[in-house]
Amino acid sequence: MKIEANTPDEYINKLPDDRKQVMNKLRKTILNNLPKGFEETLSYGTIGYVVPHSIYPNGYHCDPKLPLPFMNIASQKNFISVYHMGLYANQKLMNWFVQEYPKHSNTKLDMGKSCLRFKKMDQIPFELIAELSKKVSVKEWIEIYEEIKKSK
Repeated sequence: MKIEANTPDEYINKLPDDRKQVMNKLRKTILNNLPKGFEETLSYGTIGYVVPHSIYPNGYHCDPKLPLPFMNIASQKNFISVYHMGLYANQKLMNWFVQEYPKHSNTKLDMGKSCLRFKKMDQIPFELIAELSKKVSVKEWIEIYEEIKKSK
């Protein structure tokens, strides 16, 4: 489901009605819990939370014109997705999330490397997403990112 938008508000306003409320709640959950310094933007055609160039001038190594990505949320054809680069980059954080998930949801965890997929919108664990959003500061994310870049 590709949504052409110029702002996060426009992205959500273009969603089907049954998804607007869920995406708004997910967005607010992240914004209310994300550590200071991350910036909300449109990123890769989704709502993104990035480290802006004002904090990390090098930008993303794949395209330095882009700010360093951290989290994204998207309305896909068959599910709502949350992308969290920290899960992919930090095994300790991944282990924590996998252990916590069953405490917040009765559904099986549907996950890729950094992508959480929620097919049933009424079963998104908002409290767990709030906790996850708090776990990594901008400074920590830059350190993790720099360490990964060095090792490659």
